[in-house]
Amino acid sequence: MKLVIGGYAQGKLDYVLSKYHLNKNIVWDSVLPDCTLVKETIIINHLHLWIKNCMLEGRCPEEEILLFLDSCQDCIIISDEVGNGIVPINAFEREYRERVGKILIQVAERAEEVERVICKIGQKIK
Repeated sequence: MKLVIGGYAQGKLDYVLSKYHLNKNIVWDSVLPDCTLVKETIIINHLHLWIKNCMLEGRCPEEEILLFLDSCQDCIIISDEVGNGIVPINAFEREYRERVGKILIQVAERAEEVERVICKIGQKIK
């Protein structure tokens, strides 16, 4: 499993598709698919939005992402970094920001490779 992080609109998805010579039709946007139904590399784009949707629905994204990672090892996860900048006034947005950061720590610990993308240029972190 690989993790790609970076700021908003920094070319993360284009970078991944180009680097790994993959097609856009294998990209899952803000969704974790059932890995048993997919036979190729899975790209999860906008993990941070999936986390927000889980929280809004009252689900536990921390548990769900770990279960997903246990069942799907051939995937590339792409997420915006949401913890930089101004601290939100809204309590939900503060909790969301903190949980995204903690989940990305867990995903990075399990990842064989972690890259940060800025201006569509990848920098290997792990």
